[in-house]
Amino acid sequence: MTLTPEAPHVPATESLTTLGADLRTHLDGQYHPQRSVGRATFPTEGMHRAPEMGVVEAREWTLNRLLELERHGFGHAGVPDGANTVQDPLTAVMAFEMLAHADLSVTIKSGVQFGLFGGAVTNLGTAWHHEQFLPAITNLTLLGGFAMTELGHGSDVASVETTITYVPETDEYEIHSPTPTATKAYIGNAATHGTMAAVFGQLIVDGTGHGVHTVLVPLRDDNGRDLPGVTTGDHGHKGGLLGVDNGTIRFDHVRVPRAMLLNRYGGVNADGTYESPIDNPNRRFFTMLGTLVRGRVCVGGGAGVAARRALSIATRHALNRRQFPAAGRDGGVLLLDYLTHQRRLLPRIAQSYALGFAQNELIRDLVKVQGEEPSTEEDQRNLETRAAGMKAVTTWFANDAVQEAREACGGAGYMSENHIVEIRRDIDIFATFEGDNTVLMQLVTKALLTDYRKEWSDLDRTGVVQATARVAGEQVAEATAVNIALDRLASAVRRRPEETTLVDRRWHALMFEDRARHSLESLARRMRAVGKTKDDQFEAFNALGEHVQFVARAHMDRLVLQSFVDALDAVEPGETREVLERVCSLYALTSIYEQRAWFMEHNRISSGRSKALEGQIDALCRELRPHALSLVEGLGVPASWLGAPLVAPEK
Repeated sequence: MTLTPEAPHVPATESLTTLGADLRTHLDGQYHPQRSVGRATFPTEGMHRAPEMGVVEAREWTLNRLLELERHGFGHAGVPDGANTVQDPLTAVMAFEMLAHADLSVTIKSGVQFGLFGGAVTNLGTAWHHEQFLPAITNLTLLGGFAMTELGHGSDVASVETTITYVPETDEYEIHSPTPTATKAYIGNAATHGTMAAVFGQLIVDGTGHGVHTVLVPLRDDNGRDLPGVTTGDHGHKGGLLGVDNGTIRFDHVRVPRAMLLNRYGGVNADGTYESPIDNPNRRFFTMLGTLVRGRVCVGGGAGVAARRALSIATRHALNRRQFPAAGRDGGVLLLDYLTHQRRLLPRIAQSYALGFAQNELIRDLVKVQGEEPSTEEDQRNLETRAAGMKAVTTWFANDAVQEAREACGGAGYMSENHIVEIRRDIDIFATFEGDNTVLMQLVTKALLTDYRKEWSDLDRTGVVQATARVAGEQVAEATAVNIALDRLASAVRRRPEETTLVDRRWHALMFEDRARHSLESLARRMRAVGKTKDDQFEAFNALGEHVQFVARAHMDRLVLQSFVDALDAVEPGETREVLERVCSLYALTSIYEQRAWFMEHNRISSGRSKALEGQIDALCRELRPHALSLVEGLGVPASWLGAPLVAPEK
């Protein structure tokens, strides 16, 4: 990220344990240099908003904080500024992650302004739009919103009701909200600060609809008043992110010049006719939405950072707080010496590591697709699927981890000054914006079914017979390129899995592989069967909703474990490797333990092995307890940034 040398309040060098520093380096992965620069130069004075602020005060504080960050290089980092139209997705994601270490309203307002509004102009606009608007967007003199969601349509973007009608007599577009449900809703920057919006609507030219397109529409004048035909509303107080001014927008036959349509992928030319470099309307629509995938990568990464913050606070508190006397323990027993407390925190720390390694791989894929490296349409589709799944599983995990961290801190965790409840309030919405998690997991499974169907269609007659025999016998199919490494591990123990130890990585691989493969194959069989008896294809898919969700979750768990295994390969033998091996085992066994009913129902583990899982998880927690401080240091959140008095109580 581009940073000015005068960036103030650079935190003093952290005092880390040797193990903690090494763990951090490995969790940062190939992006350790960028993340280290971010931690060393992030302006930290006033990084946490006072929780007692009301809505109006919080909004102004958030805008001022964003302006300050922009002055020191942490605002539009990675976003083109007009003079430079080359995207830098890596720097943009790194900046978003760094912002998530502080007030999340600032993080999201930055995401709205630069990632969504600026991203729409960058990705959907032409060179003219870049030159005309990006300088003001990046220096925050033009604040804007991303007006996609409507009261009547959220995930179903293709069905938004807002219309963008070309008017040939004046060479303009007319933007209109034909029904109350066409009102744009929950739009960041719409309630107070925004003066323009990137509006998604149905493009109509000479009576013909061309699908969803995006047009830039001014909202307010220099005095903050709504422009003619524009009606904005204020959602007011929310469950969190009080510093983000979410609001509504309605349009009553608002006219804008033809040039305001972001027409990189389609629009009306100077002759008044529609043209597009992409003939297929569906492909054009998904190409437009695909350019915005970075938002999901950022949201998932930001949620992961928020979880790390809460777990760091709770773990450091548990290393300070003593409770109840015990022989040989002066002053009482430390909270983290209780096995029950270890079980609350250490498995979630292990999952933070696992998701962190998976996030690194997702960022790598994003950089390949949106950077200067050559990429294919298949790379784009794989990125979209992986980003959807990672956003879902990470934001769900963050909500769980933050709540557990709050409870693990007792009454102190409920005090606003310790920030966990504020993180909890703010992180809640991450599960539903940038795509509702349940819908995103459906997208993952649909992509898997498409790949599965293609795999079958590519087989010759002999291959089909062999594959059918494998499915009928409930055996797993051959490995694909996505999971080749885990399959190799699993193959080594497939015949006699019960003879392996519970911490054998080959057994973990086998369990994750079998769960993912069997659930997908059985879903495909069920869908074929239902499809033969039901004329309604929606009902055929709808009837299998829980199975659809399970398939996506099993697939994502497998990808996350694969990322951890790949990361372990890069760690030299020694203490760090030994600790990470235990962390990986704790992640894997916790996942298996939580799904032990499925594994037993499908004869993957015996009842005796199922009972032994809990004892092995306890053993791993005891083994990792001496390294608890190093483990949270490895998560990458400097202690001085936590801002929680309970972390360093007065003596």
